[in-house]
Formats: sequence, C-alpha cells, structure tokens
Amino acid sequence: MAGSSLPTLGNWLANELGLYSILSSPRDTKLLCLQRFVRLLAYGASTLILALYLSSLHISDAKIGLFMSMTLWGDVVISFALTLFADRLGRRKTLMLGAALMTASGVVFAFSGNYWILVAASILGVISPSGNEIGPFKAIEESTLSQLSPAAIRSDIFAWYTLLGNAGTACGIVVCGWLVEWLQSFDGWSSTRAYRIIFAIYAFLGIVKLALSLLLSEKCEPQAEKQEYQQVTELDEVEIESLLSSEDNDEPDRSSPKPNSKPSSSPKPQKKSSILPAISPLSRTILLKLCLLFAFDSLGGGMASASWMTYFFTTKFSLPEGTLGTLFFVTSIIAALSNLVASSISKRIGLVKTMVFTHLPSAIFLALIPLPSNLGPAMAFLVLRSCTQNMDQAPRQAFLAAAVLPSERTAVMGVVNVVRTLSQSGGPVVTGWLAGMRKFWVAFLVAGALKAGYDLAMLKLFLGYRSREDEEGESETKRRETANA
Repeated sequence: MAGSSLPTLGNWLANELGLYSILSSPRDTKLLCLQRFVRLLAYGASTLILALYLSSLHISDAKIGLFMSMTLWGDVVISFALTLFADRLGRRKTLMLGAALMTASGVVFAFSGNYWILVAASILGVISPSGNEIGPFKAIEESTLSQLSPAAIRSDIFAWYTLLGNAGTACGIVVCGWLVEWLQSFDGWSSTRAYRIIFAIYAFLGIVKLALSLLLSEKCEPQAEKQEYQQVTELDEVEIESLLSSEDNDEPDRSSPKPNSKPSSSPKPQKKSSILPAISPLSRTILLKLCLLFAFDSLGGGMASASWMTYFFTTKFSLPEGTLGTLFFVTSIIAALSNLVASSISKRIGLVKTMVFTHLPSAIFLALIPLPSNLGPAMAFLVLRSCTQNMDQAPRQAFLAAAVLPSERTAVMGVVNVVRTLSQSGGPVVTGWLAGMRKFWVAFLVAGALKAGYDLAMLKLFLGYRSREDEEGESETKRRETANA
C-alpha cells in the first residue's frame, strides 16, 4: 500500500514543481533557460569581485558607486534600443548581438585598469553590477517563452527559467570566490591579477552564450499577428473616421445600400508600417502603473545590490573571497529553490498575492541586515531574506505576460526592464555616497522601506485584477454559448 502511494506522491510533487512542464517544453524553451544559466553564471562571478576589483585599483567608494550607476545608465540606452526593435530585427540576432557585447566587456576588463576605459566598456557593453539581469536578454527571452508556452503552464516555465538563473548566479559566485582565493595563494599573484582572470572567464561565457543563440530555431521569432490583435491598432483611426463622417451627415445617405443588399467592396484600410511596436490603450494604462511601482522596488534593489552587499560584508566583517562566495552561494541556492514553491503557491492564491506575500518578508529582512554588530546575526538575516527574495519573479513575469496582448509582450517587457534598470541606476550612487560618509547601514534601511512600499502598493492596485487572457477566454466562451443557443 505504501509502495503504491510513492509513485502517486512523486507524480504529484513533479506536477506541483512544474517538472513535467519544463521536460515536455520545446527545444527552444530549454535552450533559452540554458542561456540564462550561462549568462547568470558570468554575472554571479563578476558581481562578487566587481567592487573589490575597482577598490584594488585605488578607486574611491563614491566613484565605485558612480561607476555602477553609469553602467546601468548605459544598459538603459542599449536595452531600450535593442528590445524596442527586437521583433523587427529578429530576436535571435538581437540575442547574438547582446552576447557579443558581453564578450567585448569581459575582454576589456581583463586587460585594462583605467577607470574611464572600464566605464566605457561597462556602458557600451554588458557588465552586471548587481548580479541580476542586465542588457536586452531578459525581455526578449521572456517574450519568446510566453509565445512558446501555453498559459496553463507558463508560471511553471518562468519558475524554472528563474530557478536556473539563480542557480547560475550561485555557481558563479562560489566558483569565483574559491578560484580567486586559490590564485592569490601563488607567489606573485595579486588580488587585481586574480580578478582579471575572472573577467577573462566572463568573456569566454559570452562566447558560449553566442553559440547557444545560434542554435535557436525560427519558432522564436514573433508570429504573425492575429486579426483581433491587428484591430487594436487599426480601430482608433478607422472608427474615428467613420464617426466623423456620420456626424457630418445629419440626414441618412439615401444612396447607401439597403440592409439586404450586399455591401460595396471598398479597399480595406492599410495598417501603416512602422518599426515601432503598437501598444493598445489598455496595455499602456497597465504599463504605466506597473512602471511606477517597479521604479520604487528597483531603486531599493540598486541601493542594496549584490556588489554592494559583498563589499559590505568584506569591509565590515573582513570575510575572505572564498568564505564570501560560499555564503552567497548558499543564499542564491535557497533563492533558486524558492521559485518552485512560488509556482505552486500562485496556482492556489493567485499571482498578485504570491508576489506580495513572498516579497514583503524579504524587504523587512533586508532592512535588518546592517543592524547587528556580529557576523552571525547579519548572516542569519541575509539567509532569511534569500528564502523569499526571488519568489515574486516568476509570478511577476507570468502576470505581466498575461496582462498585455501577445504582440505587445517584447516591447512592454523591454520598457519595464528599462524602467527598472533606470530606477536601479540611482541606487549605487546614493549607497556610494553613504558608504563614504560611514553610513552604509542607512542604504539598507531605505532599500527595505522602498521595497515594502512597492509590495503594499501592488496589493492595493492589482488585487482582484483579471488578465487580458482571462477576459478573452470568457468572451470566447460566451460567443460559443450564444452561437450554440
């Protein structure tokens, strides 16, 4: 009896964790998830030592903060341009271009120590100061995954997509930490030289990502818009023109065809060709609200980014790179596994509640990290924060994908990522200024407060919100019932 219940339990667990969903997904979906793992592997490695590398070059804390902000400002411009035109230029080509920029940045950091050359490489290329997503990749990949995945399993796919990214960050951090410590054990190896080896590996991983982009199929490119979605962009001009003509004619036109007669054929209004993607009015309203909320959350994230977090633990508690890498490896693994739990929770209480109820505790623990004077309690708060830190990511991605039309997803997600990055860019400057004044702890308190405010506002504005897909599904059901009646 007990033996027969094991397969049932295993099937239930695999279904709850979305394992069946990711295993049965198309080859392109698996390649996109693998690309994210490789990319975040590189980001995690560079994040651990970025601030330490700049400090080893005798750059002040204020200039380090400015460096991180300028990196994010450059990312805003590049990401906005590439994601805005990605569907026109080709998603695969855009991903290849981003991988090439990532490789170029790694090469410059591996061979140059000039502050302004490094700034230029980080602005024009792809270097992550936070360990999180940067560049045009995320918006394009999320839009493509939404296209490849049915709505019923989309939250599962995004959960595994997020999990693999967090796992890549964790592996990058721990490998980087112990590799740097091992290299420094050799005679004549300075910390600066060891850090440059990490950036050379970063460039190599960019090449690997470029190769994975070449393996993607034509199915990743945007599909032809359906008629009902085309009407969203054509409706305004066509209806306004017809309404104006009807208002100008107070009397009915006697030459117009009778109800029983066939309408005269007239040329269909042609949709104007534009390189800019069209976004419907309803999607614009939702996008504006979300951008305002995400701005507060991202500003807090920028003030307490992973690079600043590692710098804080190194300067306050004198942790060596190996121990530091192990600590953040543990927190990243916990954060990665929590994404699978978030997918299961969202199926029961909804996407918005999952986003808020999991993210709010992490904001509180973030504010508590700098308060203890001993390493133990500070590490405990860091680990507790990681338990729910990323549980809102997969539900947020699924919510955003369902809130807009399929043809709008790449542009909308690109705009959201640009807003998040632009808001995040203000954080490192503030933290650098506070660190220079020996008030590092204030940055964590403010960051926690901003993130908590975002959670409460998200709950207030979107609790009970019905997505576009839900509304369209209900409309289709009603049309079928009416037709059958």
